[in-house]
Amino acid sequence: MKTLTALAAPVLIGSSILAGTFANTAVAHEYTEGEITVDHPWSRPTPPGVPMGVGYMVITNNGDSDVTLISATTSRAKSVSIHESAMKDGTMSMRPLKEGLPIPAGQTVELKPHGYHLMLEKLDGPLKEGESIPLTLGFEGAADMDVELDVEPLDGGMQKQESDMDHSGH
Repeated sequence: MKTLTALAAPVLIGSSILAGTFANTAVAHEYTEGEITVDHPWSRPTPPGVPMGVGYMVITNNGDSDVTLISATTSRAKSVSIHESAMKDGTMSMRPLKEGLPIPAGQTVELKPHGYHLMLEKLDGPLKEGESIPLTLGFEGAADMDVELDVEPLDGGMQKQESDMDHSGH
């Protein structure tokens, strides 16, 4: 019994360390400054020669006052603008939000494909899968926030997962 206990202790300690490591990794992609939380900021790879990239994330205003995302900057692009894509009369259009993107008190706003997003304009080079892009978000009514856009495939890695599956039995 002593041998079993002696063997179990390192396994349990190792498991708790790994669990903590994975938990911290998941939490590391959420940023909080005051009443604002930014969850899962990400971008997608850009082909060589394409001068524009995108930024997506979920912004939550946990405060009692409305705030507005009014700017974003990164060393990887000459400028960053806030845009909205919308379907109108069967045609997708995109327009800059010159007054910024309101984040109402107690609400969450998602920047995602075919909706609100950041346009990273005049990139200094292609955005490559696996890299992190530093980004500073400027708010009216809240402190500026530094985040990193993780460059991920648009499909979230689903194609790789599917190709790794064995479908021979079907």
